[in-house]
Amino acid sequence: MNLSSLTQAMRTICGSLQVPVIIILFIIGAVTLIILGSLIVEVIIERRHLKVWMPKLVDELRAGEVLPEESIRRSGLLKRQKIALIELTDHKELTENMREALAVRLLQENKSRYDTILKISELIVRLGPVFGLLGTLIPLGPGIIALGQGDTYTLSQSLMTAFDTTVMGLGCAAIATVITTIRKKWYANDISILETLMECVLEVEKKYA
Repeated sequence: MNLSSLTQAMRTICGSLQVPVIIILFIIGAVTLIILGSLIVEVIIERRHLKVWMPKLVDELRAGEVLPEESIRRSGLLKRQKIALIELTDHKELTENMREALAVRLLQENKSRYDTILKISELIVRLGPVFGLLGTLIPLGPGIIALGQGDTYTLSQSLMTAFDTTVMGLGCAAIATVITTIRKKWYANDISILETLMECVLEVEKKYA
């Protein structure tokens, strides 16, 4: 098998990847739109209701005038934060060490949930440019051949495909980067609030045990 045969085989393989690459780019674009929509829904349904003033809630919990679970329920925390904290207060029969272990587990569950959400957009940030570049390079081969043959129509079609895939890949990556940055800030703050309140709940219930 000579070099010309190997080159032709490689060109055939690369050319056959064009359709799968474009399909994957459409999938990436669809997923990007979905996570953008989920971000907007999260803002409308959850984030605009997140109105908790930490010092006031901590002071209320430490004062002990109201049951911790009652203070948590009427606070402006996120629903999943309330669920985790109420789960902690509902197990007063556990020993101190067991309750601390439960708090760690609940905190880890929330972190894992946030990490799973972030991984989707982080994956698009990495894959968008890669498949955009593949979609750019694959049609350039036939385009260069068409240029040599004076076929300007095929050349223009190849260049349009190259430009479109580049824009789509980079556009999806840019949107996913913004979403990832926003959510990382949100989720780091959520975990910090939850961790602080869990420590406060454990401290209060240890004092009155």
